[in-house]
Amino acid sequence: MPTATRAAPVIALLTDFGHRDHYAGVMKGVIARLAPRARMIDLTHAVAPQSIVAGALALAQSWRYFPARTIFLAVVDPGVGTARKPIAIETRSGARFVGPDNGLLALAAAQAGIGRIVELNAPRYRLSDVSSTFHGRDIFAPAAAWLARGTSIRALGPAVDRLIALALPEPSMTNKLIRGEVIHVDGFGNLITNIGAVAVATLSACFRGKPLSVRIGPSAAIKIYRAYGDAPTGGPLATIGSFNLLEIAVRDASAALHYRAGAGTSVVVGAARARYKD
Repeated sequence: MPTATRAAPVIALLTDFGHRDHYAGVMKGVIARLAPRARMIDLTHAVAPQSIVAGALALAQSWRYFPARTIFLAVVDPGVGTARKPIAIETRSGARFVGPDNGLLALAAAQAGIGRIVELNAPRYRLSDVSSTFHGRDIFAPAAAWLARGTSIRALGPAVDRLIALALPEPSMTNKLIRGEVIHVDGFGNLITNIGAVAVATLSACFRGKPLSVRIGPSAAIKIYRAYGDAPTGGPLATIGSFNLLEIAVRDASAALHYRAGAGTSVVVGAARARYKD
């Protein structure tokens, strides 16, 4: 009977390096040299520069759609070269995460079920000369490559007790309204908030299913639609996005520009007004 072919290991890369410079390519070169069988997938290299929150959200919203043993190599690292630890995480779901211990990996790893965390300090599994400014090349890429080769996570360094938590603002809620804020602006200019679908549904139940509306900053009330295309062309809208967070958009335009809004802008969900701004 023919022997089953073992699937090539997958390494998914997420960084804020962009595509102008060579940084992401060099990391992939290191991996290709150490683990030539690994399949590399670019999750994104367009995380907003130094935005740990944006990177953490992207990772948390993506990891479960990959093969079970995927290694996620994530580098958004404004503290590179400081006392923050370089780490790798093994999870109960099978996913592995490699990157800085600065909150970037925390959401995704918690969802996947943290099994073991190690600090990446074993000299054998990093490059011989470690720069203080490019741990993606010198520490993280080699660690991901060695994991792809089948190296035990225990060999990469000593155990770490806990992760640095991601500092995300929490919305507040009463039986009359939800107060939250924008936490991310995507590439279309959509404003992603920290208000979840469950909170919106709970508030709707308080009003016995009567319509709700959304206000951002001093704006007029914005109608909640099921989909972008349900709003009139050029019209503002709110909707529950594909990852169950409330987002504010403008059909065929940028809500960030329309409202001059960004991360930290306040958002309130409450009873619908008599007139909407469409």
